[in-house]
Amino acid sequence: MTAPHHPIAVIGAGLGGLALARVLRVHGIEAAVFDLDASPAARTQGGMLDIHEDSGQEALRAAGLHDRFRELIHEGGQATRVLDKDAVVHLDEADDGTGERPEVDRGDLRDLLLGSLPEGAVRWGAKVTEARPLGGGRHEVSLADGSVFTTDLLVGADGAWSRIRPLVSTARPVYTGVSFVEVDLHDADVRHPVAAETVGGGFFFALGAGRGFLAHREPDGSLHVYVALRAPEDWLDGIDFTDAGAAKEHVLEHFADWDKSLRSLVADADGALVPRRIHALPVGHRWDRVPGVTLVGDAAHLMSPFAGEGANLAMLDGAELGRFIAARPDDVEAALTAYEEKLFPRSESSAAESARSAELLFREDAPRGLLEMFAGHE
Repeated sequence: MTAPHHPIAVIGAGLGGLALARVLRVHGIEAAVFDLDASPAARTQGGMLDIHEDSGQEALRAAGLHDRFRELIHEGGQATRVLDKDAVVHLDEADDGTGERPEVDRGDLRDLLLGSLPEGAVRWGAKVTEARPLGGGRHEVSLADGSVFTTDLLVGADGAWSRIRPLVSTARPVYTGVSFVEVDLHDADVRHPVAAETVGGGFFFALGAGRGFLAHREPDGSLHVYVALRAPEDWLDGIDFTDAGAAKEHVLEHFADWDKSLRSLVADADGALVPRRIHALPVGHRWDRVPGVTLVGDAAHLMSPFAGEGANLAMLDGAELGRFIAARPDDVEAALTAYEEKLFPRSESSAAESARSAELLFREDAPRGLLEMFAGHE
């Protein structure tokens, strides 16, 4: 039996892959999207994202979705607070209403992109196990269910541990030295009023040497908190996350001399604690042109989250690749070359900024570095 053939196959239905599929569709070009999740609701999509005017919002304009995106904005979400470990407030800025970096829920944004594609555009439960070149820019892709398909253009939008990246690069993500533990406090104004007042209405930093709390208020009134710690790569392995109480105690050992209001962000958290190591690809990651394949988003330029660029760049990557393909439908290689010529310097600059931000946030004199950065942006 002849394997199915898709002229364009996108691996991964995250923001970058969906932006690509949507922009292609705007130009009358269909793409087949494959995602390993069983359904769109198979797992939560993370917390809030600030969507930048010159990247994420530009991608949404190219996708014809910017007006609908504006309806998703969390009003007041651009507010920012910076505290030290003693809960002294050093910066408290209200949302200025400019909309240059409005906050939206990642899941809502993904649903917007998904809803802009026709039924069946995304093949769910399609886990890629292997991709191999057939020559002439064509590739064969094998799935976990034993099926295979071929494609003329293969796009890896499949995240940090991309199965497509090895076709163009030997690079692999490495641990950045920072680990997160994520927690939630639901219905914060009613159930956790001290935490709600401490965090405020938007994004929140409480920083000390090598550690801190980063949090944001979500549209449903909950608080999503990232406990960040410079730690060995195996630190999280020593915590039993099946026992929430014990896990809280283990995490809070590293914040013993912090103000009680800050410690309560973990002590009073609802539900499970979720561990996450922060990995990144080398700053300046790039590859030589390989016929018939390219990467977008984290597959291309995984970086730490400390500059807020990852989701924005993923969408911009997808939108720009879609526009280049639409402009050169009869010369895909020229389109890929033009795309990568813009991708590489842009992603290098953002990855370097993210790495610098990570150093700045957790300096020995934190939060001074962050405050100096904000002062310099005024």
